[in-house]
Amino acid sequence: MSEHRHASTRSTATGPWVIDTRDLGRRAGSSRAYRRSVPAEGLGLLGVIAVPPGGVVELDLLLESVVEGVLVTGTAATVVEGECSRCLEPLSAEVEVELTELYAYPDSATDETTEEDEVSRLRDDLVDLEPVVRDALVLALPQVPLCSPDCLGLCVDCGGRLADLGPDHGHETIDPRWAALQERFDGNRDNPEEN
Repeated sequence: MSEHRHASTRSTATGPWVIDTRDLGRRAGSSRAYRRSVPAEGLGLLGVIAVPPGGVVELDLLLESVVEGVLVTGTAATVVEGECSRCLEPLSAEVEVELTELYAYPDSATDETTEEDEVSRLRDDLVDLEPVVRDALVLALPQVPLCSPDCLGLCVDCGGRLADLGPDHGHETIDPRWAALQERFDGNRDNPEEN
């Protein structure tokens, strides 16, 4: 009866992020390399920096059968776009992360002795890479992206980009308590015969 129930709950996960490991086998030491380009539009910190529309993640992975499951190692790389947090200029950057993740076999010692969120698991011999890659890439992204580490930002008075305005840029500010006096002096300069 438990076999029938297990068969009815077989995963039907498919897609570019899912790898079927049945051809790898469960003999410890067997391995297989995978290279894939997978769609990843919107992956990132939305509204700050993310993979642009039509963007992809390049996966270069090695899947190895080990005693407790399938060990996935390799890299994930993509291009992200956003805007500088200081000057609001558009920016683009390449991001590459190293991946090392064990996908535990069902009923293995690792599966039985770890919490659900502590280790990834194989479901019907399928490895779903998306959560692992998504987490690794998002953690690698800057929360405050900058076009350059020394970006000066924007002028608080006129909103111009300080890098474009030059070092002599400035605005004369008058203490509001002295504004009436300043207007009087400016008026006297315009009409010198009133002095």
